[in-house]
Amino acid sequence: MTILSNFLRITNSSRSWKTDILILARRTLSSHGTFDYDLAVIGGGSGGLACAKEAVNHGARVAVLDYVTPSPQGTKWGLGGTCVNVGCIPKKLMHQAALLGESIHEAIAYGWEVPSPEAIKINWAALTEAVQNHIKSVNWVTRVDLRDKKIEYINGLGEFKDPHTLVATLKNGSKKELTAKNIVIAVGGRPHYPDIPGAVEYCISSDDIFSLSYPPGKTLVVGAGYIGLECAGFLNSLGFNATVLVRSVPLRGFDQQMAQMVTNEMEEKGVKFHHKCIPLSVEKLESGQLKARWQNTETGKQFEDVFDTVLMATGRYALTKALNLPAAGITCVTKNGKISAATEQTNVPHVYAVGDVLDARPELTPVAIHAGRLLARRLFAGATQPMDYDNIATTVFTPLEYGCVGLSEELAIERHGADNIEVYHAFYKPTEFFIPQRNIRNCYLKAVAELAAPQRILGLHFVGPAAGEVIQGFAAAIKCGITMEQLMNTVGIHPTVAEEFTRLNITKRSGKDPNPASCCS
Repeated sequence: MTILSNFLRITNSSRSWKTDILILARRTLSSHGTFDYDLAVIGGGSGGLACAKEAVNHGARVAVLDYVTPSPQGTKWGLGGTCVNVGCIPKKLMHQAALLGESIHEAIAYGWEVPSPEAIKINWAALTEAVQNHIKSVNWVTRVDLRDKKIEYINGLGEFKDPHTLVATLKNGSKKELTAKNIVIAVGGRPHYPDIPGAVEYCISSDDIFSLSYPPGKTLVVGAGYIGLECAGFLNSLGFNATVLVRSVPLRGFDQQMAQMVTNEMEEKGVKFHHKCIPLSVEKLESGQLKARWQNTETGKQFEDVFDTVLMATGRYALTKALNLPAAGITCVTKNGKISAATEQTNVPHVYAVGDVLDARPELTPVAIHAGRLLARRLFAGATQPMDYDNIATTVFTPLEYGCVGLSEELAIERHGADNIEVYHAFYKPTEFFIPQRNIRNCYLKAVAELAAPQRILGLHFVGPAAGEVIQGFAAAIKCGITMEQLMNTVGIHPTVAEEFTRLNITKRSGKDPNPASCCS
């Protein structure tokens, strides 16, 4: 198309002639291989920001588009994505608040004189204010960092106009167009709401809980994935009655023996679980409370109860519908809206995806960050290293934490066969649990290894205090191919809970008692 015809076509719009000339110039330059940016990132979360910052380090011109559509309950937040605003960071802070509450009570057994322990309670408003103040500080630092690195931040909802052109709808409704040689989709996902009466109207999700303006009170958590269990765990420990509906199994995708340990501990701490149950409806009563109905899928029996808050934790969906992917020619989209891209590259060679929007990839912040950085290096620094998605460590921050890296016992058996797997396991006694007489029957760990020498370890699993800190160090060992012999020959730090991995010597196959005789056995 000629420059003249281009001009005649775009000037039929209501834009000013100056804007038309700028757009014409941009499109004309783009048709000759010149773009506004070397890289445009749609999404200002962990993966997108990591990719953008790394690209700038290698001389690229970069723009980041980010916009948060409010939740059904009206919650919105700033730059930084799910992790910073409504994910890992506030979750860990709430978890820490819960642990501190338990520690105050345990301190009495250690000799601390705590005035009126019965009066110890959480100030929900003070907690959420402290959490939100921290989040806002991170939002600000992130914004300043983009400015300092000369990354253009566009607070707009981005979508494709063509394979190299993006349109951002700004807060005031105006549109901003830009072109980029390379585009990275890093829009992540949002909580899914089940298709039942009252779910969207009356229920909250993890998007809302960390800034909830009122104490949640008696809470029903629908869903038993890691988000559901973490929320139920800290709410219960903070003094709010928590009930969980489990559709199939808790912590699907995780080792199920360990998942059972986690839920056992939660039940013993007071969390109620209704297994094989699905929600039917949520109704708002005149009192402002919510009447929830659910059904047991095995017996068909229906139940109902009244709650102050109903939190939906029934999975997440990828935010790809609003991107107008067909305009870019992107077809590698699954039924759940996620993008299938083995090496982060879509079927359109210059369009990539990182983070939670990717299909069949761990939905974890460090995964998105590392993948984003490696992608930027491949695009702008001549690097060739791909992202390795195997042996990614993670932790579920339930009251008694669960950390793991590598294969679950079930997946190891599925891949290698039960006759080719050896499982070392043990219960253990954290020293710090003895004086306050805390329950220790769910403190457990195991190593899933190949049976044949040298018994390469395929997976490590740990339920107990500080599981995240414990499993992080062992994750590096797993990446290096550690064997059971090497693990057993590692001298532990005594007395720590991480030391327990170095003391594993009993296999499930042997049938021996995995309980320790003493703290030093």
